[in-house]
Amino acid sequence: MNDNCFVEQKISTHIRKEVGFLRYDTETELEILSDLYQNELKLYKNFFQPIIRLAFKMRVKGKIKKKYDKTMTSFRRLMESDYVNQKQKQDMTELYESLNPAELRRIIDTKLNNLQKAYDKKKGKLTEENNKVGVIIHHTKTGVLVS
Repeated sequence: MNDNCFVEQKISTHIRKEVGFLRYDTETELEILSDLYQNELKLYKNFFQPIIRLAFKMRVKGKIKKKYDKTMTSFRRLMESDYVNQKQKQDMTELYESLNPAELRRIIDTKLNNLQKAYDKKKGKLTEENNKVGVIIHHTKTGVLVS
């Protein structure tokens, strides 16, 4: 089965939407990205970001009719699954209850800001204004906004 389109979709929603389209190729950038993916971003996406799943797709009179499942987080889907045992569900519930989505989002934004600073430093664009504490860099689809 060719699932490349699904992989590309996840790259778009899980990676490009968060970190943008810049080329991160230094060791510092790799460390920041790896830390972000393996910790806060993974938790935030799996426990707090709802997703829509395609339930089925059928062709009716030459048109494709799609029916979607209800929107829920990956965590909620696992809680409703019969394939996960009670011990695993209990462990995931304890982890879920220990998380604060607002705090996760703040940490993610801080790491994205550090990633942008590392990129700017690599490109020689780091100025005194960008280097000040409290400057927030917002990643958008069209570019980066500094506030």
